[in-house]
Amino acid sequence: MIDATLFAMGLALEPEPTHLVGAGAAFGALARHWVYLYVSWEDVPAATFTVNVLGSFLFGALLFAGVDDATLRLAGIGFCGSFTTFSSFSVETVQIWERGDRKLAVAVAAANLLVAVAAIGLAWVVIAVAV
Repeated sequence: MIDATLFAMGLALEPEPTHLVGAGAAFGALARHWVYLYVSWEDVPAATFTVNVLGSFLFGALLFAGVDDATLRLAGIGFCGSFTTFSSFSVETVQIWERGDRKLAVAVAAANLLVAVAAIGLAWVVIAVAV
């Protein structure tokens, strides 16, 4: 909460929602790039899997913890939104399919979806126990 006196003096400003989302997205994109530099397997898109699962857990934790709107915009929509990637997941799965490894493509798709949803469930449990 911004103190009205500070606000009137111009010493405290309420951040714009789009600025919060943009700032969070900048850090989320950098974090995703870092994961892509250090997490890789030969034939499996492990980095994409990693960011999708971690991002799902974090976003779930934020939602279940009931954080304020500004935090949700910054960390949830901004950071998690740019940290996770549905587009890379889709492209990489299609590339695996097109190279003829159909079973791996189905396994990668199923694992991404199931483990990301499980991560949200785990976040719910962690927050429920913590609170």
